[in-house]
Amino acid sequence: MPASHYTVSDVMTHTAIAIGRDAPYKEIVALMHEWKVSALPVLEGEGRVVGVVSEADLLPKEEFRLDEPRPDGRDEAVKAGALRAGELMSSPAVTVHPDATLAEAARIMATRKVKRLPVVNGMSMLEGVVSRSDLLKVFLRTDGAIEDEIRRSVLDESAAPAGLEVSVREGVATLRGVLADRSLVPLLARAVRAVEGVVDVRMELGAHAGAS
Repeated sequence: MPASHYTVSDVMTHTAIAIGRDAPYKEIVALMHEWKVSALPVLEGEGRVVGVVSEADLLPKEEFRLDEPRPDGRDEAVKAGALRAGELMSSPAVTVHPDATLAEAARIMATRKVKRLPVVNGMSMLEGVVSRSDLLKVFLRTDGAIEDEIRRSVLDESAAPAGLEVSVREGVATLRGVLADRSLVPLLARAVRAVEGVVDVRMELGAHAGAS
């Protein structure tokens, strides 16, 4: 029971703010403040992503401004003395491809504990940036749009039994009708949940007399 999936290219910011290896510390801070971002891709050549400078990479300069670096904080101490992006950046960069699903991008952000991902093509060239807030854009879809897609991609173009109806309120999709084969319930629920923008799924399905 297929459902369409948005990809990173559908929600990413295509005009990305980036810096070169020689960008100085204060310029990096100023750009983050001006554009209200928490990280900047670092590029070399014609736009190949070689690293990312995040707020976490910049904080050691303040952390060690008055205190001597701790013995167990050598990496942070090095960054505390860094002056340019090439010294500050985390490399290799954690990136995502534009054709990745939103679920895949969310999983990368969660496992690598980052808020933004540079979007790169097969040559590691920057195509945009996707943030946590970008991934949440699908939940701005109207109930009507979600409802139409469930009808089209789950109920009309799948093995779903005829006669089922769907309604969506505040992103919660409810399926109603008679379903003789109860084994289809989890399959239907999974297909509906796969539609972008669905917050939750409710199943209000009866069964024919004598059905198991």
